[in-house]
Amino acid sequence: MEKNKLIICDLDGTLFDTRRVNYMAYREAIEKAGLPVNFDYDKYVKDCWGPSYRGFLPIMGVPENRFEEIHDAKKLYYKENLKYATENIHLFNVIKAMRTEYHTAVVTSGSSNSKDILRYFNRMDLFEAIFTLDDVTNGKPDPEGFFKAMEYFKVKPENTIIFEDSEVGLTAARKTGASVCIVDDFR
Repeated sequence: MEKNKLIICDLDGTLFDTRRVNYMAYREAIEKAGLPVNFDYDKYVKDCWGPSYRGFLPIMGVPENRFEEIHDAKKLYYKENLKYATENIHLFNVIKAMRTEYHTAVVTSGSSNSKDILRYFNRMDLFEAIFTLDDVTNGKPDPEGFFKAMEYFKVKPENTIIFEDSEVGLTAARKTGASVCIVDDFR
């Protein structure tokens, strides 16, 4: 059977709760760069969760001329902190059940290290394509990543379901005309 439908999932906050993983990795990157760490976990989750690093590093007190340095260092520390992640088991079960009729993709504001968590939890084989911030010119709330996934599989928005959790992700998803499923919380 030829598939003409698509499931797109965000990664952070949708497939996995990675707030603690990202917090620990950014904290370590900032500390090792000799910059002051002026935020705790709660502030990170409240003020920094959702947008790309260029949107929240200023909130964390990182000067603009050091954004790339900190983001690159964070990628190195991310793997070391994967033990803090939690899987969204229910969503993974939905994806497994629908794979016979739907193509599957991840579209994330994360970087190439997003594949590390999928490997860590042995979930890479569930997704036919992964689009990260490195694959787009404009990150969320721009829908470019979602449209790239649809173009890749030649699937129209009306045959696409997008699972998202953050405001910027939901904004991007709604701009596509696809069905949108909100992931609010999971245990």
